[in-house]
Amino acid sequence: MKFSVFQISRKGGREKNEDRHGYCYTKSSGLFMLADGMGGHPDGEVAAQIALQTVTALYQKEATPSVKDAAAFFNLAILSAHRQILRYAAEKGLLDTPRTTFVAALMQDGAVSWVHCGDSRLYFVREGELLARTRDHSYLEQAGNDKAKIAALGMNRNVLFTCLGSPVRPVFDVTGPVALKEGDRLMICSDGLWGSIDDAEIVYELSHKRLNDATPDLVETALRKGGSHCDNVTVIAVEWETPDSFESTRGSISTQMMEDGVFASTVQAGGFEPGADDLDDEAIERSIAEINDAIRRSAAVRKP
Repeated sequence: MKFSVFQISRKGGREKNEDRHGYCYTKSSGLFMLADGMGGHPDGEVAAQIALQTVTALYQKEATPSVKDAAAFFNLAILSAHRQILRYAAEKGLLDTPRTTFVAALMQDGAVSWVHCGDSRLYFVREGELLARTRDHSYLEQAGNDKAKIAALGMNRNVLFTCLGSPVRPVFDVTGPVALKEGDRLMICSDGLWGSIDDAEIVYELSHKRLNDATPDLVETALRKGGSHCDNVTVIAVEWETPDSFESTRGSISTQMMEDGVFASTVQAGGFEPGADDLDDEAIERSIAEINDAIRRSAAVRKP
């Protein structure tokens, strides 16, 4: 497997950066993730960090060296991260729960699958065209072109109807697998980027510049347009390359020489003080067992 990756995160005009991002990979699989801790609730950055840590831990267990079933993995990962955030809130006695959006892309076997919850987005660009974009879990996005609904919502794009860490079960969408071609580019980003730059400009930048130029240029444009009150801006951009591609670019990674059991990650195990002990092996295994048991019970109920 071979890919180029470039990631960047900026605080913007906020007091702190509540976005978290990172990627991990094995010889045959790569996972790219972003979580945007939600303002208006406590410890948004903690929720985002817990989400990335939980999903990374599960990926390390499941990617041997590939994930057997991407959709099943994403279902397990989202619900496990959600559960870990709720556990953190309960153990800390918080009156309100920390919350975060989440988006991730899994590349393996020459294809990509992705999951998202909330309004952090994934853009999939091929040969200068937007092949796919996630649809935000916001009331505004779901209203589409219905002007009456949009007027009733007051044009507030920030109102989400789901996220990780809320008291109710999260709603999330899984897409793929979609076959990859040489030069395909994916970008996952927080709303600090797409809130200031329209889709056409994002696609143009990703299509007409090298990845390590397009990514920081998009971030700087978002910061400039967002002004002094700009939200956190975080981006991970990835370009898929075939194993026989000889072009070497900044951020290019080839897994050809990796052993089957090797796992690499940019996700920090620490990074925050609260809840640092919540994600030990016992907690992860317990969460997996509980979710698998719930799935089995649900399947048994559906049987005639």
